[in-house]
Amino acid sequence: MKKLYTIGYTQKTAEEFFGLLKANEIQELFDIRLYNNTQLAGFKQDNLEYFLYELLGVGYRCFPLMAPSKELFTDSKKNGLPWEEYELRFNRLIKNRAIEHMIEEYQIDHTCLLCCEPEATNCHRRLVAEYLQQHFGDIEIIHI
Repeated sequence: MKKLYTIGYTQKTAEEFFGLLKANEIQELFDIRLYNNTQLAGFKQDNLEYFLYELLGVGYRCFPLMAPSKELFTDSKKNGLPWEEYELRFNRLIKNRAIEHMIEEYQIDHTCLLCCEPEATNCHRRLVAEYLQQHFGDIEIIHI
């Protein structure tokens, strides 16, 4: 069974964040954040790619189409969209984008989906992981 991990960087020190990736033997990190190069990004895309490779030998790939649309993000963060509605709209969005075609099944083992939320419960990374699990099958999802 393949292992697909998810992680959020908020409320984690760099030591905790990189330590979790190392302890779980992550081979590649998929950045699925909508805003991964702003001042609020925590780890900006270029810096994160460098640190992952230099510290852990981990590959980095960016998948903006696995992130919510700007409209959905705004509705959720600024307009108070209820989670149930967000989940329905996001699942429809990633289905329409056919995100499973962006990666191959073999790439999933010991891969980690990155977002900012500290917990996966109400985060799009959980929805992406579950979508990929439904599409590819033999995948265990582990939120770290």
